[in-house]
Amino acid sequence: MKYICPLITVSDIKRSHDFYEILLDQKVKYDFGENVTFEGDFAIHLRSHFQSLIDNKEIRTGGNNFELYFEYDDVEQMVKKLKENKISFVHDVREQPWRQKVVRFYDPDENIIEIGESLEYLSFRLSKEGLSVEQISATSNMPVEFVKLSIKKYSS
Repeated sequence: MKYICPLITVSDIKRSHDFYEILLDQKVKYDFGENVTFEGDFAIHLRSHFQSLIDNKEIRTGGNNFELYFEYDDVEQMVKKLKENKISFVHDVREQPWRQKVVRFYDPDENIIEIGESLEYLSFRLSKEGLSVEQISATSNMPVEFVKLSIKKYSS
């Protein structure tokens, strides 16, 4: 058996397609009309069509029990873009206990979307703040070698 991707149902396929493609800059891999798969290997499916495939069982939205996770190193810049587009937030930018900056917000169907800076960028940012490799490793729980390679990658 091979796992392929998560699939979320959406009430308006065009609106959600535009949200992910235009606002979040995701590239379409396959577009089957009522089902669209993006290159990040997640899919959106028109709720009414999907519901017919599951014998018209109820589909609930907005349960805050699922999220799609993306990485983007300039989280604050993305928040500005989201606010300009009047997106509803779960919360504004915050640091997780391991210091990674993240923001969570809702897509048009109230699915939670999280955008966090990559752990590589986190290592670089913390080094710019004056933390040693060992301090970064202890704070983030990332191996020292990963931290060193990450700092090197962004310093080049």
